[in-house]
Amino acid sequence: MASNDPTIRFRLDPRSGVSPYRQLVDQVREALVAGRLQPGDQLPAVREVVTQITINPNTVHRAYRELEYLGLTIPQRGLGTFIAAGAVDEAGDDQSNAAKRLRLLIDQMRAQGASDDEIRALVSNRLESEIDADS
Repeated sequence: MASNDPTIRFRLDPRSGVSPYRQLVDQVREALVAGRLQPGDQLPAVREVVTQITINPNTVHRAYRELEYLGLTIPQRGLGTFIAAGAVDEAGDDQSNAAKRLRLLIDQMRAQGASDDEIRALVSNRLESEIDADS
């Protein structure tokens, strides 16, 4: 049974180039893969996260909705947000599948004659576009 004490403390890196909501989602996924979060563990209340890292509550709500959409959490009205059963496997599978897809894409780009520098530039430009869209 989960305690009422949140088992993760969020942090933001404003220089990372990753949107704040995505940083929160990624931190939960990383904690699941690393075993620091387990099914039944409770995430901090939105109010606590807002106070802890000085972030807009809507950003935290967006991250928590994304985690629910991904099947990693289950909100329980009046009680909080909890890690879902099977979330550990889901988070690991997503990262593993993403790494495989990225590897395949890089191989395909190289086969078409793209250099590593061109691939890096393409990825960097795409990430910057995503950041601009999230702002």
